[in-house]
Amino acid sequence: MPEKVIGVLGGMGPEATLDFYGKLIRLTPARRDQDHLQVIIDSNPKVPDRTQAILHGGESPVRYLVEGAERLRLAGAHFIVIPCVSAHYFLEELSRRSPLPIISILDATIQEISQRWPWAKRVGLLGTVGTLKGGHFQRRLAANGFETIIPDETEQGLVMEAIYCVKDSQGSTRRGEMVEALEGVLVRLAQRGAQLAIAGCTELPIILPDTCGGLPVVDPLVALARAAIREAGLEPL
Repeated sequence: MPEKVIGVLGGMGPEATLDFYGKLIRLTPARRDQDHLQVIIDSNPKVPDRTQAILHGGESPVRYLVEGAERLRLAGAHFIVIPCVSAHYFLEELSRRSPLPIISILDATIQEISQRWPWAKRVGLLGTVGTLKGGHFQRRLAANGFETIIPDETEQGLVMEAIYCVKDSQGSTRRGEMVEALEGVLVRLAQRGAQLAIAGCTELPIILPDTCGGLPVVDPLVALARAAIREAGLEPL
């Protein structure tokens, strides 16, 4: 069966898209260029802020995402992945309007946890305020038997500061400081019962190590990369 072409709706943010593509490459079982999968990336950082749309009635990103999906279809993609968690708040509407099927980063992450950490039932969730207050990720986790533990208001302020530090192209000198702040947040989530932590905004895996604050850190971009490779027709590393 011919391999499928992967379409990436990216730019939310740009470095998270770059990080996803690197992980996709490293997880593909390839010995030479020709063994890799064909990938088409539409990186559009002009998509409106997802948190503003979720919480404050800001402009919806759906029109922009549908337009990107159509560009990917015309370019030859067979399915779409979106390396942005907060964009998945709009997944139901987007899926209805998209010309191509979309693999959910939420479902891919839950599958990754179930396979790699089957003993974990209480998960700490880091993400944007939009993701946490929107509640889609928590509902998907609950439907699969997981209890979600989220940061308190003060801790969430630190998480958002870290996310926007990564989005800021001038913020690289503060990334070490942000990791220390996130480590403190994860220590407190562990004290409240979390058995692992989901880096539930795709900027966070860029700076977080695999283990932080005594907790394994789940990288949704790794999970999404593996799901995309499988959908394209290969078995990921």
